[in-house]
Amino acid sequence: MTNARWASSVSDAADIGDAVAQTVGDIRRQLGGDEPDLVIAFASPHHEAHFPAIPDFVQPELGGQFFGCTGGGVIGGGREVESRPGFSLSAAVLPRVRVLPFHLTDRDLAELGAHADRWAKRLGVSADEDPQFVLLPDPFSCDVERLLSMLDQLYPCSPKIGGLASGARTAGGNALWADGRIHSEGVVGLALVGDLVIDTLVAQGCRPVGEPMFVTRCHDNRIYELDGRPPLDVLRDLYERCDEDDRLLMQHSLFLGLVMAPLRENYRRGDFLIRNIFGIDAESGALAIGAAVHDNEVVQFHLRDVITSAEDLSELLGRYRLDHDGAEPVGSLLFSCLGRGKGFYGHADHDTDAFRAFLGQVPLGGFFCNGEIGAVHGTTFLHGYTSSFGLFRQKARP
Repeated sequence: MTNARWASSVSDAADIGDAVAQTVGDIRRQLGGDEPDLVIAFASPHHEAHFPAIPDFVQPELGGQFFGCTGGGVIGGGREVESRPGFSLSAAVLPRVRVLPFHLTDRDLAELGAHADRWAKRLGVSADEDPQFVLLPDPFSCDVERLLSMLDQLYPCSPKIGGLASGARTAGGNALWADGRIHSEGVVGLALVGDLVIDTLVAQGCRPVGEPMFVTRCHDNRIYELDGRPPLDVLRDLYERCDEDDRLLMQHSLFLGLVMAPLRENYRRGDFLIRNIFGIDAESGALAIGAAVHDNEVVQFHLRDVITSAEDLSELLGRYRLDHDGAEPVGSLLFSCLGRGKGFYGHADHDTDAFRAFLGQVPLGGFFCNGEIGAVHGTTFLHGYTSSFGLFRQKARP
C-alpha cells in the first residue's frame, strides 16, 4: 500500500524563473519523479510582477492542485527566508486523499450562512467525512473570525490550520492561489478528505505572571474588576512585585491570558488563549483587551520575551514528539508571525531549527503571516506573535 510522501524546497533567487527551476528540481528529486497531488507555494513581494503567472510556471512542471499565497517571508526545506526574495514550494503525494480547493469571499459567507447543506455543496464535503482544513485568508478583505466561527460550528471535529497572507501594504496587493487561479480577496482553502490527519500546534510564546483571577465585572471586551478590584490597582501591585526585567517587559510585552481549560486545578502553558491589551480607559478604569470576556472567567497576565518564546516552542514540540512516538508526520507547514523570525530572535531559522531538533528531517514549508490560525483546546482562533504548525500524518490503521 502506497504511503503519503512530502517534499519541500526554498529559493532566494531574485529571478522568478531561477527560483522556480531550483525549487521544482528539488521537489522532483525528493519525490523520485512521482507526480504530486498537491503543490503549495509561497512567494515574497519581490516577485509581485509575476504573481499571476506563477501557477503557469509551476503546474506544467509538477502537476497536482496548485495552492498558496504571498508572504512577507517564506519557509521551505527547513529554512526561513526573510527580507529578501523568497519562493517556497512544498509538494505531497497523497494516496487515498481527495484534495478539494475552494475560494470564498465575505459575500459568500453571508449567503452560505449556518446552513450545513450549502457548505457541503460549496466545499464538496460534509462534516461526517472528517475533512482537514488549510486556510489562507487575505487580511484586508476577509472576516477571519467569522469564517473560523462558522467552520467550527459546521465542522466541529475538523482541524483548521493556516495563516493570513502578507507582504502587501494595501488591499488587493496580496495574491491567493487555489485550483491554479489567482484571487486578491477573501480566503482560499483546502479541504483534505481521506487517509490524512492534520495535528495542529500553536506556540503562543508567553509565560504567566502574578496569579489567576476571576473577572468579576465586565462588558464585551472591557474588564472593570478583577477579583473585585480595578484592573489598574491589580497591575500596580503586579508591577511592584516584578523584578526589573519583567517591569521593562510590562511596558511593551504585556498580554492577558484567558483560561481555556477552566476545570483544571493548576494551569500550564497551552491552557490560556493569549490576547492583546489595548489599554485602560482613563474615565472608567476599564481594561480593554482583544477578546470578549464574561463574568467569572479566569484570566491571568502574561509576558512575552525571547527566552520564554523559545522555551514554549521547545516544550510544545517535545510534548508532541512524545505523544506521537511511532506515528510521526510525513510533512508539515509552519505559519509564523511576521513579528518572530530574525527580528525577534536575533538570528535566522530559530523556529525551523527547533522543529528539526525535535522532529528530524520532516519536510517543512510555510510563510510569515499577518496572523496565524490554530486551535486552543479545541476551538480555532486567529492569533498574533505565534508559530502555528500543521503536521500531516496518515491515519492510524488497525
